[in-house]
Amino acid sequence: MTKVELVFVPLAAAGHIVSAVELAKLLVDRDERVSVTVIPMKMPFSNISNYTHPVQSSRIRFIDLPSDELDPSVDPDKYFASMIENSKHNIKETVSKLLPKSSESSSHEDSPKLGGLVLDMFCTAMIDVANEFGVPTYIFFASGAASLGLLFYMQDLHDEQGKDPTEFENSDAELAVPSLVSPVPASSLPSSFFQKGLLQVFLTMSRKFRETKGIIINTFSELEPYAVKSLADGKIPPVYPVGPILNLKSNGQDGLNNNSSKFKEIMQWLDDQPPSSVVFLCFGSMGSFDVEQVKEIASALENSGHRFLWSLRKPPPQDTMESPTDYSDPRDALPDGFLDRTADVGRVIGWAPQVDVLAHPSVGGFVSHCGWNSLLESIRFGVPIAAWPIYAEQQLNAFQLVVELGLGVEIKLGYRMDQDHKPPIVNAGDIERGIRSLMDPNDERIKLLNEMSKYSKEALEDGGSSYSTIGRLIQEITDNI
Repeated sequence: MTKVELVFVPLAAAGHIVSAVELAKLLVDRDERVSVTVIPMKMPFSNISNYTHPVQSSRIRFIDLPSDELDPSVDPDKYFASMIENSKHNIKETVSKLLPKSSESSSHEDSPKLGGLVLDMFCTAMIDVANEFGVPTYIFFASGAASLGLLFYMQDLHDEQGKDPTEFENSDAELAVPSLVSPVPASSLPSSFFQKGLLQVFLTMSRKFRETKGIIINTFSELEPYAVKSLADGKIPPVYPVGPILNLKSNGQDGLNNNSSKFKEIMQWLDDQPPSSVVFLCFGSMGSFDVEQVKEIASALENSGHRFLWSLRKPPPQDTMESPTDYSDPRDALPDGFLDRTADVGRVIGWAPQVDVLAHPSVGGFVSHCGWNSLLESIRFGVPIAAWPIYAEQQLNAFQLVVELGLGVEIKLGYRMDQDHKPPIVNAGDIERGIRSLMDPNDERIKLLNEMSKYSKEALEDGGSSYSTIGRLIQEITDNI
C-alpha cells in the first residue's frame, strides 16, 4: 500500500487556517494511506493554537516555522508578500526532511511518499518549492466558486482585453462575470481590485493558479451550480468543490472554551429565549466599527424591538495590523442608558462562539459581514443572513447571497471604505429595515434556505457531491505518486 504525505501551507488567519485544518481531517479520515503535515504561515498577532489544538489525528502534524518579526514601518501588503517569500527557504528545508533518504527507501517500503503541496490561495510563491521537489501543487481556495471565477475574469480583462479594473471604482458599470448569472455592479467588487498595488497581487495570484495541478474550493455544487460549471471550461486546472468545510465542534476555536463562564452565560441566555427570536450580530475576526456607527446599530436594535445578541468589538489602532479587541466596558461606545433599556431583550458581548450561537434554536437571524466561512455556517444551520460586507471578497459574497441565490437580505451591499480609508456611516433606519426583513418569519427566503441547509448536510455524506469529489481528488493525488 503506497502511503502519501501532503504538505499543507495555510495562512494562519481565522478565515483560512480553520477550513484548511478541517480539509486535512477530511482527507486523512477518508483514506488511511494519506497523512498531512501542516506548516502555517503565521500572521502578526495571530494565535494558531486556537485552531490547531483540537486536532487529535496521528496522521496530522503541525510544524512551526520561526516567526518573522514585524517591522512597523513596512506597508502591511508589502510585509505579507515579503513574509511569504522569506519563508521559502524554511519551507524547503522542512519538506526535504519529510522525504525518505535514499538509504532508507529500500528498507522502509511503507515510508510515505510526498504527494504534493496544498497551498493557501495567498501562498502561490511556494509553487517554486514544489517544483524543486518535482511534486504537484494544489491550491486551497478558502472562498467560493463565484469569487474564484471573478479572479480569473479580472485577469482576463487585464491581460487579454487590455482593460484596467481600477477604472471601475465609483462607476455604474455592470460586469458579466462568467461565474455568476446576474450582472455584477462595480460597487460589489472587492476593494482590492481598485488599488493598483493590490490588483497586481491578485493578478499574479490568478496567473500562478493556472500553473497548478488543481484548485480545491470550500463550496458544494448545490450551492453554486452555475459557478462550478463555469469553471469547468478547460482553461484552468481542474476544480474540486469539497465543502462545506466547517469546524462544527466547540473546542475553544472561537476564543471561548465551552467550560468558561462567559460561554456558559451566553448559552444560558440563549436557552431562555423563544425559538427563532434572537438576531445575532457578528462581523468576523477583523470586523469592528467606530463609536458613531455603533450608536446607529444600537438605535436600530432598540427601535426594532427584536431580541438580540451583539458581538461588539473595539477597533484596533489606526494603520496597524492588529485585530479588534473586546471592550473593557461596552458603555464606552454605546449610547447612554442603552444597556439598561434593553436589558430584558438583549445582550452585548465581546468575541462570540459563532458556531454554537448559530446552532442554537433561539437564533432566527444573523447580521453578518459575509465572510465565506460565516455564510457556510449560517446556511448549514438554516439561519437567514442580513448582509453587511466590510472587506476582502465580502462585497461579492453579499451580492451572491442576496441577488444571485436569494438566501439573504440587504443592509448595505455596496459598503466599502472611502479614499481616506474611512467607512461610510450606515444609518439606523437602513439597519432597522434590514433587521425587520431578516426576522420576518413569513419571508420566502426561509424555504430556500432550509432546502440549501439540507443539501449542505448531505454534500459530505457518503454519496454526496463533495464526498464524491474528495474521492476523485485522493485518486488523482495517489495516481501521480
